[in-house]
Amino acid sequence: MSGQPKVRTTEGVVQGRRRQGHTVFRGIPYARPPVGALRFAAPAPPHRWEGIRQAVEFGPVVPLSLPIDVPPQGTDWLTLDVGTPDPGAAGLPVLVWLPVGGYLSAVSSDPMYDPAALAEAGIVVVTVNCRVGAEGFAFLDDAPPNRGFLDQIAALEWVQRNIAAFGGDPGRVTVGGTSAGAGSVAALLTMKSARGLFRRAIAHSVPGLHSTPALARQVTAAFAHRLGAAAPTAEALRDTDPWHLAAELTSFNAGLQAHRESWGRLTEAGTALCPVVDGEVLAETPWPALTGGCASGTELLVGHARDEFRYFSVVSGRYGTFTEEDARAALELLAPQPDGARAYRAAFPQAGPEELVETVYSDALFRMPSQRLAEANAAAGGTSYLFELCWTAPTLGGILGACHSLDVPLAFGTLDSPVGTQLIGEEPTDEAIALSRQLQEAWVRFVTTGDPGWPTHQPGGPGGHLTHVLDTESKTLPYPEQASRRIWEGHWLAPFDLP
Repeated sequence: MSGQPKVRTTEGVVQGRRRQGHTVFRGIPYARPPVGALRFAAPAPPHRWEGIRQAVEFGPVVPLSLPIDVPPQGTDWLTLDVGTPDPGAAGLPVLVWLPVGGYLSAVSSDPMYDPAALAEAGIVVVTVNCRVGAEGFAFLDDAPPNRGFLDQIAALEWVQRNIAAFGGDPGRVTVGGTSAGAGSVAALLTMKSARGLFRRAIAHSVPGLHSTPALARQVTAAFAHRLGAAAPTAEALRDTDPWHLAAELTSFNAGLQAHRESWGRLTEAGTALCPVVDGEVLAETPWPALTGGCASGTELLVGHARDEFRYFSVVSGRYGTFTEEDARAALELLAPQPDGARAYRAAFPQAGPEELVETVYSDALFRMPSQRLAEANAAAGGTSYLFELCWTAPTLGGILGACHSLDVPLAFGTLDSPVGTQLIGEEPTDEAIALSRQLQEAWVRFVTTGDPGWPTHQPGGPGGHLTHVLDTESKTLPYPEQASRRIWEGHWLAPFDLP
């Protein structure tokens, strides 16, 4: 390892490893392990070290609240990875990627986020592990809320201090994410403590997952009671094994629909512990914050897939089984009040129960939050570029459609990753490879210049909300989901609240 590249950070020297065409540094701490007295606390500055720290292995995975078998690992969860074209370069554009899913997982080591292709294109890629689930978002009486967001800010501060030593430009940082990672990006756009830490933003499939303090307090209290804790406090939960806590949240989430009468729309979100609009860390949801002038706009690349909900309906085994009763319940719970259910049936008169369920879930959970973020960012003085992915995933006979997460391996060029092969197949077609290159080139252009290569999305602008449609033959068109946009127009994407 003596001939491998070394970089001096503000905390100490790290030694990485050369890969074909770029260099990687893995498992670099940006904050201290959040355990012991620091558990459920705001991230603390990392310790300094003497000598050379080997940075060739990924850091431990933060405890995940997913129905998958991941063995417990170490506690140095707050680490990041850097992939750079050349640590001896200067002024390269930087992408900080937040690999957060459902506010339940954050795995920087996922092969889907391999930085090789982007680094080859001249981008420094930083991928961040942060707290999720109960560790990051349980609303505890004696702990700061939204600790997962505080971790992300600490990572962005590390980037400002250190990225120049890896060849990056701290003045040209783009923060990006998909799903809950995109929700994190949307929150960071409006948080005072994140100002000046990034210049641009990429948000794929932005979710509208936020809770009011009243609901979050009740849900966290119920979760603490399930664990036998004396109170919903950090003090009461601090000695609970982190992986046991994560597993209990997995079980708790699986039974959410039993609480529909008490917790309303939250029970359809799949996660009980999501970001809280606490008035301090997160003052309000991103859409009114931007539209109301409480935050400044930025250069934003945002988009969603056409069939966002299809992946979840297929994976859950519900695809093809939705009934009229399911459609009625979905519309009553998720469509904007008071007349959203009627508006959906009027806008889609030929739709059967399956299409109605998929449409309202796709709209409420991802499509409308994404499109409305583009509008809100433009209203705040920013420049928004909107896309919709309409290319159909070729696996499973095409039933997945243009589903949630399909765009991520396309953008990273990781078609051979587990998620890539699940959605695109073991042998990507020429069509898939061409679309991947197209989306990746748009990313590189945006991170480098602030312009992905298509017209801006402007409310009331010429052409009617221009959107770049990614497909076999991509083109820029008026927003394809205008019927849904009209239904949601004038309705805020309000946080989940007690009914």
